[in-house]
Order: sequence, then structure tokens, then C-alpha cells
Amino acid sequence: MPIRRKPGELLEVDWAGSTLSIHERASGKDLEVYVFVATLPYSQYSYVEGFLDMKSESWLTGHINAFEYFQAVPEAVVPDNLRTGVTKSSKSEPLLNEAYRELADYYGTVIIPARVKKPKDKPSVEATVGFVSRQIIAALRNYQCFDLYELNREIWKKLDEINTEAFQKRPGSRKQVFDEEEKHHLLPLRNTRFKLSEWRSAKVDLSYHLQVDKMHYSVPYEYIRSEVDIRITKDLIEVYFNDYRIASHKKLTGAIGQHSTNPDHMPDNHRLFLEHTPENSRKWAEKVGPEMLRLVDTLLDQNPEKRALNLIMTLKGLARNHSKADMEKAAKDLLQVSSRPMVSVYKTILTRNKTRATNKNEKLDVPDKTSYNFIRGKDYFRGEDR
Repeated sequence: MPIRRKPGELLEVDWAGSTLSIHERASGKDLEVYVFVATLPYSQYSYVEGFLDMKSESWLTGHINAFEYFQAVPEAVVPDNLRTGVTKSSKSEPLLNEAYRELADYYGTVIIPARVKKPKDKPSVEATVGFVSRQIIAALRNYQCFDLYELNREIWKKLDEINTEAFQKRPGSRKQVFDEEEKHHLLPLRNTRFKLSEWRSAKVDLSYHLQVDKMHYSVPYEYIRSEVDIRITKDLIEVYFNDYRIASHKKLTGAIGQHSTNPDHMPDNHRLFLEHTPENSRKWAEKVGPEMLRLVDTLLDQNPEKRALNLIMTLKGLARNHSKADMEKAAKDLLQVSSRPMVSVYKTILTRNKTRATNKNEKLDVPDKTSYNFIRGKDYFRGEDR
């Protein structure tokens, strides 16, 4: 059935079946170049670009470059049911790749995949693919290039010739019809270019980290063993659970196996262990008092760092059940009697001081045995109280 397309209604996109190649100087091998084609059915105005693969990043980049070439965005985009764009095929509600859906939302268009094995759902791009194969790919098949940009520059020269060439059966050219009849029906192009992203799924391991390209990124420990979605951009890693962002990290580069860990994602005991350093130990001791700071410095000077930190951790544990004044006094007493203080002796002194203080308070609270408050007194026997 003949269908008259509305201006600005659709953009049909596809990969051309034929390929080109570039010669890589370093390896001496020929690299295959896949050709992306986008066509506006009303004006037949087209965009063509070569890529070294047909992965999601190349697919999305082709769309972005096409929008920028047209300097406008169509109401809808019609692709094939390829895996880089459509996760699950369906006649009524196909499930789109998350990055592809994001791109459509960003530019205010919608994705309407063609039905499986129904090339006539996008006849314009199918016809353009054949035309491009004859006019561009065949013409450049024997053109030797050493760089993808150099090849694309030749492709765009041929493309300009096609878009400005006069129609045989209608007045004007593709570019003329686009400029005069279609462009003002398209949606305006956003000023800021869309940031490419890639979505993956992963399971959080027992160390509350997940792995992306052999780098490790933390998430809150409550999500251990949970399935999460990961959004990857050029410089950012974002982690989502049930569409709620639970973590974000700057993307790591360099040697593989690096960890990006947010201390807020750790359990309390892990965070305390991480923060238990000589510097933090001295800061804690300063809050208790000068004698405790002297004791901590002495322990750090006289013991290997790991052993000293274990001893200081014991002191911190004692601080939960004793006041700062008690801790400070015990530290002063210990340093007066020993040049090589031991935490076991500190515990003994702390207990002894507490026992002495308790006994002293008990003596102060003993009632006066000469005071007989229970005696009625002389006024009672005179009858004055009756």
C-alpha cells in the first residue's frame, strides 16, 4: 500500500549490509568498517558514517551524529530489532536497551522498532542502504585509507553529492526538500550533546563491591548478593537498585584491579578498622587528655605499629565504660610507675582507682550512729504532740 509520509515524522536507521575497510599501519592488517545509514522518509535526506564495530556505543554515536547533521530530531526513530537497540522483541511493547531508551528520552523522540523480518516497515532506509552501497561503498571499495576519519571524510563527500543531486521523478533535491518542506516540522536539537552510556547488570559480592572492566566499586553493604544495574559513562560509574541510585564513583583508569571504596558503604566495624590509624589514635587521645596522649605516643614508639594499634584499640574499648577523668588519671598513674607501660597494668590501675573511689563514697554515706532519729523525744511524753 502506498504510504505518504508526513514531514519530520520518522527517521529510519540501519547498518548497511556491505562493508568497507581501512589499512592499519601498526599491524599491517585490514580492519573492517561497518556503515551506519539514517534516512528521513519524506525528503529522503540521509546521513552515512563508518564505524569499526556495530556495538552499542557506535550505534548510539551514529544516532547522535545524524541528529547533529540534520540539526533537528524526528518524532520517532525506526530501527531493526538488533540487540544493541532492542533487548526483547515484541509486536506491541518491545523492551529497549536502557542506553537507547535514555538517548530517546534525552532528545524527546520515541523508538518504534520494525517488526521482526519485516524490512518493509522501514522501506526508505532499505532503499537508501542499497543506493549507498552502489554510490558510496562500491565507489570507495578500492580507496586505501589508513585512518577511520579519513575514510569518513570521503564518505561525507559522496554523501553531499547524493543529497544535493536532483531527483529524477520530482522537482528539487533531497537537501532542498529537507530545507524547504521538512526541517521546520522536526523537533529542535538540544544544545548539549548526549553523554553516551552503557548499561550492565551485576551481583554485589561479599566484599560489598562489584566489578566493572576489572575494576572494583563499592555499594552500601546492605546490598550484598543483590542484583543491581550499572550505568557506565566515559568518566562515571553509577549503580542502581530498583531504579534508585545507590552509589556513584569516578571511573578508575590505569592498572587493573584497583578499588574505589566509599567509607560510608562499609559496616561499622570495617569502617572503624579502616580509620584506626596512628594519626586518628592520637586525635582520640587528645580528646581524653594530655596524659592519655603521652601514653599513646609511648605505646606507638615502643611497639611495632600493628601491635601498638591493637593495644590502643583495647584502650578505646575501656573508654566505653569509664569516664575521661578516670582514663586520664589511670594513664598518669601508669606513666609515673613504669617507663614501659603495659595495657594489662593500665587495666589493673583503672580497676583499683575505681574500687578506691567506691569505698571512699561508701564511707561518706555511713549514717551517724549517735543520731537516734526514731526516738519520740520529751515533747511527746509531755503530751504536746497529741
